[in-house]
Amino acid sequence: MVSAINRGRGKGPDIRTLFVAVVILCLGLPAASASGAETRSAGQSAAAAELAEKYVPIMMIREQGKNLCVTDVEQYQVMKVDALFGNPDVKLMRNNGSSDSTLIKRAPTRNDLKNRGEEVYLDLPGDPLGDTCIYARDFNEMRNDGRAPVAVYAHIAKEKGKSGLALQYWFYWYFNQFNDLHESDWEGMQITFDANTPEEALKEEPTELIVFQHAGGERANWTDGKVEKEGDHPVVYPAAGSHATFYQSAIYPQNGSRGSGVGCDNTSEPLTELRPEAVLLPQHPTDEGEFSWLSFDGRWGQKEKSFNNGPTGPQTKDQWAEPFTWMEAQRWSSPRMPGGGLVGPEAVNAFCGVIATVTGVMNLQQAEPLVAYAVVAAFVLIVFLVFGFSKWRPADADQLEAKRSYGQIVGTSLKLYWRHLWAFVALGAVAIPIVGGTQALGGWLGDLSGGNGLLQSLSDLILSVGSPVALTLVSAFVIVFIKDLVRGDEPTIGASFGGTKARFWRVVIAKLLSMAGVFLLALTIIGLPFALRYLVTWNFVQQEVLFTDRSIRESFRASTDLVRGHWWHAVRTIVPLFLLLTVMGPLLGIFLIFTPLPLLLINLIGSVVYAIVIPFTTAGTTLLYFDLQARAEAEGVFARRSWAFWRPRKFGRRIEQPAT
Repeated sequence: MVSAINRGRGKGPDIRTLFVAVVILCLGLPAASASGAETRSAGQSAAAAELAEKYVPIMMIREQGKNLCVTDVEQYQVMKVDALFGNPDVKLMRNNGSSDSTLIKRAPTRNDLKNRGEEVYLDLPGDPLGDTCIYARDFNEMRNDGRAPVAVYAHIAKEKGKSGLALQYWFYWYFNQFNDLHESDWEGMQITFDANTPEEALKEEPTELIVFQHAGGERANWTDGKVEKEGDHPVVYPAAGSHATFYQSAIYPQNGSRGSGVGCDNTSEPLTELRPEAVLLPQHPTDEGEFSWLSFDGRWGQKEKSFNNGPTGPQTKDQWAEPFTWMEAQRWSSPRMPGGGLVGPEAVNAFCGVIATVTGVMNLQQAEPLVAYAVVAAFVLIVFLVFGFSKWRPADADQLEAKRSYGQIVGTSLKLYWRHLWAFVALGAVAIPIVGGTQALGGWLGDLSGGNGLLQSLSDLILSVGSPVALTLVSAFVIVFIKDLVRGDEPTIGASFGGTKARFWRVVIAKLLSMAGVFLLALTIIGLPFALRYLVTWNFVQQEVLFTDRSIRESFRASTDLVRGHWWHAVRTIVPLFLLLTVMGPLLGIFLIFTPLPLLLINLIGSVVYAIVIPFTTAGTTLLYFDLQARAEAEGVFARRSWAFWRPRKFGRRIEQPAT
């Protein structure tokens, strides 16, 4: 300020000039620090502060509701680390390897972190492997008290031997609520310029930017269409809980390659906007002043095993000192969740749930090892009892109408499928255009709705019925094919279509009614046991319509009568077949995600697998139908019981069994 006045007058300052300069400095500096140039730190130019403020990102995070403990939204906001210093609930600890950590100091200040080594860590209140809502409540209290203002840290970075300048923004989050659970989280982004000084950078447009994602990042040209901007401010999307930063709202399955995480980063709607202030850091780490914490090489969270360990600070990361070298090694895209599979469960979507479950067990193993081992042992035992404990031979595909065990039904279904492989594959493939067409129609109506509730509801209805209709039709085709086999007729694809057409509406309506009834019962807690019961007892309505030509009502009654007395035997067969149909495509997709294949192709492969498995599960269900008929002939039909409370004389008593 003084030098500017000197240049204007062309001579040295007089007393009045000095007095005016002092007054301006005294009045102006506090106002500047309270505004956007709290961005300016010691040793940094006004141009650096202006550059940091010019490009500070706008952040879109998943909106949090009133419940602070919901973890699939964003429970935190970017903040200053100052809220940790002097906090009586925060401890500075020393890691002693295999022995217990020792306390260095409670309520540490920033100066207590100066020049601490890697063995020292900050311990926030709470346990990352315990009740993590403690962190959400603590942060909410800090936010309400004004101790956690929305802010990001800006850093002007240069690299020896490289031309250009990098403007980095470092995001500090109080807790990481993802598949990996840990105290504190550092993420960020970087914008690069061809200029070599902040003054030059202010006069030109950036060249590239990269958003940080776990241990890697995703690059983009500044003019790339995927980069949203509001003026000069890039709009970025931190994923809920993990805080990996993306360019758009979506779900991003990550397979761990090239620095990505393992799991699904979620930036989908509903979203809320954050406009952080930029706090400019020194260009080089320091152990003096308000940024003395930059000399801290320890961890910003509780010491834990593996991925639950607290992270180290920005100055320890490769991109701090080598922004261009690090950036050149990163990728240009991130895999996004496709719109959906053609038919059946989406393979990529299933990946998200499986990874979350596996990492949940891993986290449990660290917190409660014995409980985790018990869970795994119970799972293995259940799998063995359901899938492995049975009589498997003989598996005769020549005589289909016979009494069989669960293992024999599975084995015979495999032989039957292999014997008529191309016919069954062709029948299963019918599901793809049916569901593909309904999804295309539903998606078109959804795009056309434009907020119209009626059109959107119609779109949702069409999308939800596509898979059930496809499953119903393909199952009917296979049942007719098997009926021709057992009756000695020549089974063909054309005959299967014709046989289904003759009873089309009864077949479709009966199956859809059974599925709808089970679904509606399952919506309520009190109805869930009944849903499980009728999922099994109504399973053979299609077979009854197609084999016996019964009406819809009679088919429901006959299917129920057939299962009565053999409910557990039926469950033993139906549940594994249903699980096989449900998980085969997604299970294959989970493995394919760890390959370079595009996610859309993985979902397509999963859909095809689902479609061609439908005939196998239908064959198994039909063989179970024959098995139950054989048992009824040998043992007789079990009598029904009346449970109608308004008929007390018959309540819970055996009543006359109608002929079937």
